Amino acid sequence: MVKKMLSVITVLLLTSMTVFSQNIDIKAVDYKKIKKEISKENSAYYYPVLLGKYLNSDTNMTLEEKRHLYYGYPFQKRYSPYGSSAFSDSIRLVAQKNDLEENDLRKLIRYADSVLVDNPFDLRAMNYQLYAFEKLGEKEKFDKKINQMRIVVDAILSSGDGLSKETAFYVIYVSHEYDLLNILGFKFGGVQKLIDHYDYLKLKRNPQKIKGFYFDITPSLNYLSKEFNKSRNN
Repeated sequence: MVKKMLSVITVLLLTSMTVFSQNIDIKAVDYKKIKKEISKENSAYYYPVLLGKYLNSDTNMTLEEKRHLYYGYPFQKRYSPYGSSAFSDSIRLVAQKNDLEENDLRKLIRYADSVLVDNPFDLRAMNYQLYAFEKLGEKEKFDKKINQMRIVVDAILSSGDGLSKETAFYVIYVSHEYDLLNILGFKFGGVQKLIDHYDYLKLKRNPQKIKGFYFDITPSLNYLSKEFNKSRNN
């Protein structure tokens, strides 16, 4: 049942691949500039406003707004790239069932909502909700959730092509590396390497003959460094 649920993400696949192949404005992420912009109340990228648009599934968000939203989250208090919600375990327990009844689908939605409180960009939690919304025939909620996923994916795809360190994809969660592979139609080749502040994921053989992707994981590493310094000073 879990595999069937995760296959729902293919709904996003064709759209993402189209965006990926277009000449969108791809550029590296300037975290210092983003931090400055999202902190100013008179800025077009003031973070509370951007987050509100995202939570309301605003279909009119510009690419720059999406980038400031996603890459501005590491500067928010709730950001915890290595935290794990107890509700994620609850989701997995429900998802293990062979046949899900309406009550089970409602539980998936509620548990995922709880996960998204602390991590509003958890693509896996959103994917479970998509499955539930689809099965329940709740098209409006399904469409809103798909749009939120597109906002996150568009931001990541605008940061690079992943083919080298210089053009790495920028992600704020390591889990998004694997999510992006699935969305783009690639399979993990079983090898992950940390090179400076980059993660390198080897890919299984693919028609594009791409050996692997590079991901800039600076926010996650900075978080680890801060937590380590805290523990040393206590």
